[in-house]
Amino acid sequence: MAIHVNIVSAEGAIFEGDADMVFAPAKAGEIGIAPRHAPLITTLKPGSVRVQTAESEKLFYVTGGILEVQPHLVTVLADSALHAEQLDESEALAARERAKELLQGKTEGIDLAAAQAALVEAEARYRAAQQLKGKRN
Repeated sequence: MAIHVNIVSAEGAIFEGDADMVFAPAKAGEIGIAPRHAPLITTLKPGSVRVQTAESEKLFYVTGGILEVQPHLVTVLADSALHAEQLDESEALAARERAKELLQGKTEGIDLAAAQAALVEAEARYRAAQQLKGKRN
């Protein structure tokens, strides 16, 4: 038995297919979704969405959004999303360093909340890029 998965963003459809299991970065922590999961709606934080089938695991990076779960359907409405292959580890690392500098006050006139959000997103993007390479921090 499989669960149908749709991952979409404002840019368009990112993925559509069947899966044995889906993992997503919900606000309260990572959530695992199997076929016949109870209905659920939650917000997503920046991170990796993993779609597992018997043959492979597909990895996507989302910057946030909404997750809707029905017994035979998972829909990810992402603010923006990328296939993991599109992630650039060095770019993600540079973004993380820029965000850390903002929080350390090296830049004048910063918006603290925006700087913290930028750091969270940069950290998640970097972790997703490392996951693709098989590294874990």
